[in-house]
Amino acid sequence: MNSRLLRCLLGSRKRAAVVVVFWVLIAGLLAGVAPALESVEDNASANLPPAASDSMKARDLVRAQLPGQDATPAIIVVRGEGADAAASAGEAVARITSVLSESTRPDRVASVISTVTAPDAAAELVSRDRGAQLVIVPMTGSPSEESFQNAVDEVRALASERAGPTEVAVTGPAGIATDTVKVFSGGDKVLLLATILLVLVILLAIYRSPLMALVPLLAVGVAMRVSETVGALLADAGIITVSSQTASIMTVLLFGVGTDYALIITARYREALLDEPDRSRAMRTAVHQTAESVLASASTIVLAMFALLVAASPALRGFGPYLALGVAVMALVAFTFIPALILLLGKGVFWPGGVDKAAERSRGAGVWHRIAALVVRAPVRVASAVIVLLLVLSAGLIGYQESFNTLSGFRAATESERGQQLIQEEFGPGEIAPSTVVIRSQDDLRSSPAPAAIAAALADADDVGRVAERPRLGADGRTVFYDVVLDLDPYSSEALDAIAPLKEAAQAAAEAAGVQDATVFIGGETAQNADIRSALDRDTTFIVLLVLAIVTAVLILLLRSLLAPLYLVATLILSFLATLGATTFFTLTVLGDDGIGNRVTAYIFVFLVALGVDYNIFIMSRFKQELRSLPPAEAISAALTRTGGVVSSAGLILAATFAVLMTQPIRELFQFGFAMAFGILLDTFLIRSLLVPAIVRLLGDHALWPARPTRSTTPSTPAAPDAQDVEASVRTARLLRAFTWIAVIEACTWAGLLIGMYFKYVPETTELGVRIFGALHGAAFIVYVLLTVLVAIRLRWRLGRTTFLALMAAIPPFMTVAFEIWARRTGRLPRPAAAPQLTPSP
Repeated sequence: MNSRLLRCLLGSRKRAAVVVVFWVLIAGLLAGVAPALESVEDNASANLPPAASDSMKARDLVRAQLPGQDATPAIIVVRGEGADAAASAGEAVARITSVLSESTRPDRVASVISTVTAPDAAAELVSRDRGAQLVIVPMTGSPSEESFQNAVDEVRALASERAGPTEVAVTGPAGIATDTVKVFSGGDKVLLLATILLVLVILLAIYRSPLMALVPLLAVGVAMRVSETVGALLADAGIITVSSQTASIMTVLLFGVGTDYALIITARYREALLDEPDRSRAMRTAVHQTAESVLASASTIVLAMFALLVAASPALRGFGPYLALGVAVMALVAFTFIPALILLLGKGVFWPGGVDKAAERSRGAGVWHRIAALVVRAPVRVASAVIVLLLVLSAGLIGYQESFNTLSGFRAATESERGQQLIQEEFGPGEIAPSTVVIRSQDDLRSSPAPAAIAAALADADDVGRVAERPRLGADGRTVFYDVVLDLDPYSSEALDAIAPLKEAAQAAAEAAGVQDATVFIGGETAQNADIRSALDRDTTFIVLLVLAIVTAVLILLLRSLLAPLYLVATLILSFLATLGATTFFTLTVLGDDGIGNRVTAYIFVFLVALGVDYNIFIMSRFKQELRSLPPAEAISAALTRTGGVVSSAGLILAATFAVLMTQPIRELFQFGFAMAFGILLDTFLIRSLLVPAIVRLLGDHALWPARPTRSTTPSTPAAPDAQDVEASVRTARLLRAFTWIAVIEACTWAGLLIGMYFKYVPETTELGVRIFGALHGAAFIVYVLLTVLVAIRLRWRLGRTTFLALMAAIPPFMTVAFEIWARRTGRLPRPAAAPQLTPSP
């Protein structure tokens, strides 16, 4: 970082006080103008498939063509007991129907459908043994509104009061949405409190100083407040989306990353105090020496989060921007607030041990000297043992399978889950979530026999349990809706696989009934999950390739090496496979989960690679610095010894903060928390401590190829530069300036391209804007590549810090194609029109 800027911020205790007050004022002012984060959370869209998918088109047609039938249904399950189960169930249904039909019923109740109000529907509402019945209660409004949830609670209370001796449970989409909110809201305070206490205990054990332990927590508090308020403002403006899961992960991410950065900076500060008694200068030295590695770490995480924007799945696409914002703010706080607060506290920050003891601990613990000696002495055995262990852990992937059942993911008993169990037992598995087959014709079908013929054909299709007796005809007379119940668990992989054959069967049935050029869509939870699965499969491929490209690019820029990023990324992939294998074995085999949460794998990959590479960055950056005065074997030993304690402490804290997610009553958060804690410990104590140093030791002078170690010698009197050297320096400076400017232009045009694709508020100008920015971006990128080659040749890969940010612009071009595909697939850009067919004249 620029020394003038450091002196401006950290030149004295007064300047440090200004920095601290600035951040406190910013946090306070933003808190005064921003809405509460909970009020702008969107938990509904995160569980939906892409807007352009067939199931969403089916949902839109239901809302458009069946007015009044797009309400969210609550399903009341009533099961009688004993010999007169049928009679008691019928009496309870009559009482429940009566109370929900009165004028004093909850405002959100639109109507009641039961054997009392719709006797003709008894075949669908009464179980085979007549011991159980269903009451459908359509409810208006959004399930995310508090008034809607209160109305569901009122329906539950009224049903329970009128149930008599029967068992009753309220489930269905309305009940599930309400229970989801309750489950999430119950764990937020526990999560925050547990994270704070856990981090505080670990920091006290590391620093042995109360004030020093509080510094990272205060910094995280400031960063979290700023991030939450800015995120709430952006979400309220509709620019980003924030869900409850994202907010929970943000909490542990900031605590983990914030304490990591604090540990790295304070460790270098204590080390600098060994040679520099002036605390202000020692802090500036520490920030200067850690800036490159911390900046690379934060950049990797931020770019990895933004990589999620290429996803078509709302669950992935909405996940990244808020977390990227939090990490960016945390990095700024780490570089400014943490050093300033430490300087402001003076010597007292090291109480009771004092400055001398704190500085002496920076030399490294004896255990790391022994580990370094082992790695240097037997690198082949160390590397082989670690790789074998990682492969054994990866074997757990044999039992890998995904789950799309939201209710089975709750680690707390809910009424919705009990209701689904009753429906499965009494009515069959498919009755939990019927599918809706939508057939849209070019002709009016109101007087056509085709709808009945299609219904008969659908009833004979594979995996179909039953079809509702009366199809529903849309308002336009050209759209028919069929309620189809599968004879499979609607959340199982088999049911998801059955959606495509069901669509083909519906298409064939429509053609056989004489409906030409019919358009077929399938809606319902099973179809939505099938579309979510397809989108996630495509998105995960894009994201994996993009994140690996980002990590590789950052490592190339940081280490000025082509070989090192390859073996470092390979270790990250091994770590991910081992982590996912261990998570699969533990959660599915040991705990009995029915599958890994459908988004968890993508989350694990992005976070584990983005965070796991941090520890490789820290040790390799130190190795590169030590190479200036030591041979490779001694340099990696010194790097491991000096970074061992602080990086291991950072990894332990980061793993512990993610482990706190295991206290949450949601399967996805539990699995994600376990995987991240396990994977970070692998990266900290096996990958970074043993495998990477062993590989570096084996490669020796070639570890940073094509760069070669250049060790400093006793400086001699420098000779005066000749005219050719001066001219060469001038040419190099001009080349660097041109390179930097074209990189800025390239990055700006890519930003315009991204904005044009992402925002859809002016669709009539978006396509033109994208084309203009795309052309400028392509031209700038061609020039950029040529200049990159020239700079690399001129400087022999020894690029200075002045061009570090400019080099980051090399990443966007790899994302451009993926973004365009995403924009067209999600409807933000129109798909290319098909070429018109030429029909010969008669």
